[in-house]
Amino acid sequence: MCDCGCNTCETKSTLMLNESLAPRGILSEGLKHHMDANKPLTDHLYRAGSDSYFNLWAEARSLYSRNILEITNEDDLAVLTETNLGHFGMFEGKKVPLDFPMEDESINEAKKAKKKNTKKLNKPMRDSSGGKAYKVYVKDPKTGNIKTIRFGSGGLRAKINDKKARNAFAARHKCSTKKDKTKAGYWSCRLPRYAKLLGLKSNFGGFW
Repeated sequence: MCDCGCNTCETKSTLMLNESLAPRGILSEGLKHHMDANKPLTDHLYRAGSDSYFNLWAEARSLYSRNILEITNEDDLAVLTETNLGHFGMFEGKKVPLDFPMEDESINEAKKAKKKNTKKLNKPMRDSSGGKAYKVYVKDPKTGNIKTIRFGSGGLRAKINDKKARNAFAARHKCSTKKDKTKAGYWSCRLPRYAKLLGLKSNFGGFW
């Protein structure tokens, strides 16, 4: 149908196949649909960002570059001649689509996911796995990786308000020598310092 609706004037096709160079049978169903419906590629058949969406643009670009496909729609031509939509490249070790703008919603979701997966370092917390009472995330200075350190005897009540018990623990475990944050002993010796984070009551903030 023509744009004016009279059904008498001719409307030039937005997509035309040069069948002297290639048969119609090589076309994908998506490209055939756009051609039969006289529908520009920029009038999306597939969800933007889907595999089918990128494959359609890659197919059209390949055929257009070989003069197999003639395209008259200005928006379609702009995409094919001024962008690399449909092609992919590598960014920070990941395959990403070229010239495909990220929607704000996608960016926000990525930020939420990153925030959700972010570990709070050097903040001890209660733990219910591995037979230990507490855990803490620390960054290993040697590798740069985040490690989970579990410490404290599960099921045993910490005697952080008992001065004799604290002194005995500190002497027995040589707490004054514990300097390595990647070791359980470092955190066990400093348990009173993080009492509030662990839901414990203590007025003492040093070693055991």
